[in-house]
Amino acid sequence: MSVEAPFRTTVTVVGMTCGHCTSSVQEEVGELAGVRSVDVDLASGAVTITADRSLARPEIEAAVVEAGYTLA
Repeated sequence: MSVEAPFRTTVTVVGMTCGHCTSSVQEEVGELAGVRSVDVDLASGAVTITADRSLARPEIEAAVVEAGYTLA
């Protein structure tokens, strides 16, 4: 997990195989407080989150698990 100054976080999600998968992850992560945008790269599993605040890994992980996937 990397965090860039100060509100961009990138994580890798495992198990996504299609557009529906990326939509599910975008929807669940997008519901976290302060999230402005969620960009999912299906090929690499990279999920880049832009938010108004720093996001803790456990809260991102909870959203990803709710979508049905896991963090690498």
